[in-house]
Amino acid sequence: MATKKVTVTIPEDLLDEIRGEAAERGLSAYVSEALRFKRDRDRLQELVGWLEEEHGPVTEDERSAAVDELAELDTEHERRRATGRHETGKHGAGEAA
Repeated sequence: MATKKVTVTIPEDLLDEIRGEAAERGLSAYVSEALRFKRDRDRLQELVGWLEEEHGPVTEDERSAAVDELAELDTEHERRRATGRHETGKHGAGEAA
């Protein structure tokens, strides 16, 4: 993947924290990951806005169910990361869960 060097200004205290957390993977990789995460969240917010315009606002029950499902997914990802195994379970590769 092509890269390009840029100059950014970051508050010194934040930079010190980031350098400590970035450690082995490096500052550039850490910042790139953070920017991708922010970009993805922005895109998701745009999608949510569009869906709410089309279908109405999300109810509290729907929001709660989605949060519960995300927590379950996070737990599963952590389990897989801890065991080093990526089982496909009952769904084959490329199939939706």
